[in-house]
Amino acid sequence: MKKAVFLDRDGVINKDTGYVGFIDELIWIPGAKKAIADLNQKGWSVFVVTNQSGIARGYFTEKDVQKLHEYMHAEINKVGGIITKFYYCPYLKGAKIKKYDKDSSLRKPNPGMILKAMEEYSIDKEKSFLIGDSIRDLQAAKNAGIRGYLFNEKYLDKFVNKCLEFENK
Repeated sequence: MKKAVFLDRDGVINKDTGYVGFIDELIWIPGAKKAIADLNQKGWSVFVVTNQSGIARGYFTEKDVQKLHEYMHAEINKVGGIITKFYYCPYLKGAKIKKYDKDSSLRKPNPGMILKAMEEYSIDKEKSFLIGDSIRDLQAAKNAGIRGYLFNEKYLDKFVNKCLEFENK
């Protein structure tokens, strides 16, 4: 069983400037790439779990989001980091685009994306946690049976170090 860190995307890895669906809209949170590389070097698998209702609202497509995630993955690789997998939920009840108009167990605060990763990658709940920037993220962590940390600081790498200190106690 592996230990894992689940990261929300918008507001944790990149600045939440609204609905981010394209590479040219991406603004990295200071220390984000380093934080992921440091986690990997310490033996943690890193997963991204992100609600992407911008797809359901018609602001961008799933292909746009996948292209953005591929770019983010490549940029993180350049500093020695790896995101094992990006999980995203394109669904939103009442969505403009009908195929995405539904309730989903994947949409946070539901734990679906986290549970899916745990199953697909044999993740140990006791040795895993989530970092998010909203109560919805922390609720998803709780619903999945893992600890959650609320990121509301400037530098992700420094925040991750604080989380690891707590985890190692």
